[in-house]
Order: sequence, then structure tokens, then C-alpha cells
Amino acid sequence: MTPTPAGPPVDLRSDTVTRPDARMREAMARAEVADDVLDGDPTMRELEEAVAHRLGTEDALWVPSGSMGNLIALCVHLERGDRFLAPDRAHVLDQEVGTAAWLAGGLPRALPWTAGPGTPSPSDVTRAVARGGPYFALRDRLLCLENTHNAAGGTVTTVQEHRRLVGAAHEAGLLVHLDGARLWNAAVALGVPPADLADGADTVQVCLSKGLGAPVGSVLAGGTAFVREARRVRKMLGGGIRQGGVLAAAGLVALERVDRLAEDHDHARLLAAGLAERGWKTDTPQTNIVLLPVDDPPRTVSLLAERGVLTVPTDTGVRMITHCDVSRRDVLRAVESFPPPG
Repeated sequence: MTPTPAGPPVDLRSDTVTRPDARMREAMARAEVADDVLDGDPTMRELEEAVAHRLGTEDALWVPSGSMGNLIALCVHLERGDRFLAPDRAHVLDQEVGTAAWLAGGLPRALPWTAGPGTPSPSDVTRAVARGGPYFALRDRLLCLENTHNAAGGTVTTVQEHRRLVGAAHEAGLLVHLDGARLWNAAVALGVPPADLADGADTVQVCLSKGLGAPVGSVLAGGTAFVREARRVRKMLGGGIRQGGVLAAAGLVALERVDRLAEDHDHARLLAAGLAERGWKTDTPQTNIVLLPVDDPPRTVSLLAERGVLTVPTDTGVRMITHCDVSRRDVLRAVESFPPPG
């Protein structure tokens, strides 16, 4: 007999399902605004400068989504027909509807995870870059990194690993873009400033709506000349922002809450440990993503939904992500909702 859900569903589908709280909504309502396309929006500018400072870059640009931020970076960095490298199953390869090829004109090449889940090695980068050849040979232009790596289970690339990869890319003549949608999680997990994890990257995208409570928005950062061109491409993609300060105000509140991501990491470990006690096999998460191998992912997701726990199927299992709207009590309830394996 299926247990009756006790209360509202525990939503572990993503850390993007969070809702702005009363303080964030008040900040949005009180935000000073102007037309960002014509004159610049003061609250938007404050947020962009704050993120640039945290990442150690010259400038930054608010964008509606991380996918748009990544696409803008690729559009600026690549010429049509250029090849770019990225870790296998990176978000920019598998989860952005092919816009890297369709709109940016880039040919992707996936790199193996030889340095750990979600992480290629510097030698992988070096070997993958085409050198010389006739005029019609492929031209490698860019390395896209992802930290944390979503599909690998929120795995973290350390500062040392990041710097080695960036060094190998630059030595091979590549630019580097960092998809840091969850870079805040990586920084909190490692106890380092976010700027250390963006060190050397030519551009970096960070998200404010994953676990921090902002309803929408990412920030694309880099040099002054890059951001100037990125603003133009954002407009080409339909991303011109008018009174964007209403949304930027939520982002400023979100930035104040980065340290609370440690609580999400604790809850993810509690979830994994609880499942292990019930006989399931899962790795200890590094951040806020738990991947659970199961034989029939769609069936398991459906069964859990009937029991009041919302999850997402993957190729080999079930993905669960903790966030600011999931309490310790919710995690324990989710654990109890899992049937014994087998």
C-alpha cells in the first residue's frame, strides 16, 4: 500500500524551484529602477559590479538565464565553424538545446573525465587541440569548463585543478569560459573565494536562482571589452532589460546568502546517508546533488511522486537536489519515502 503524503511535496527536482521570501520580495518592490537599455538601471549596475568584484573580473552583465550567459560567451568567443572543448555531459553540451552549434556556430568536442567525475585532465586538453594542418582543418578556439558539474553529481573542481586546466588551454592557444552556474556551491564546499575558482578564465557565468532564492537571473563576467560586446549580443538575442532593477534587487539579496549553501550540502549528505542506511548505494555528495542509481528511473520517480517526493530521472538513476526551501525534516521525510531496494 502506498503511503499517503504527509503535507506538501518535498521538491528535490532542482535548486531552481526556490521562491523568493518576504525580505527578497520587499527588496524587489523597493528597488530603484531605470531603463537599462537606454540609460542604465542603477540597481542592475550595483549587482553587476558586486559580482565582478567577487569574481575578480573587470566587469559583468546580468542575463536572464545561465544558458543565455553561456550562449553569449560562445557567440563572442567563437567564429562560425570553430570547435570548442568541454567536459563530457557538460550543461553546454547536453542541456542547452544545441544553441552552441545553432546560434554560436561552434562544433563541440566532449572531453573524458580522466581526472575524476566531471573533470578532464590538462593532458586531455592538450591532446584534443588540433595543431597545424591545411586551411580546411578544424580550428580549436575555446575550452568550456563547468564547476560544479551538474551531470556528474555536483562534483567540484579544485582551485589547483582549475588553474592547471586553464594553463593547458591557454598554452594551447584556447580561450576559457567557465560555466559556474553553481560556482557558489563549489566555493563554499572548498572554503575558498569564488575569484580563486574563476582565476585565469577569460569569462565566467554564475547563477543567482540556484539555491539562493532569486526568481531569475545569472551574471556573465569578464573583461571590459568582452562585456561591452556581450551586452550587444544579449540585445541581439532579445535579452535587452528595461527596469531590470526589480530582478537585480533579488540578486543582491541572493549574494548575501551564499554562505547558507553549506546547509544544503549538509542536507544532501544527510539524504545520501539515510538512503545508504536503507540499503541503497550512492556516493557521498560533494555539494547539493545526490545521484541514486536505480534499475527503472521513470518508475522510481513516479513512485516517489505518489509518496510526496519530487525527483528527476537520469539515464541511470534518480537525481535529487537540496536547496533553501528544503528543511532537515523534509530530507528525513524523503528518506522514509524510499522503498527498500530490489
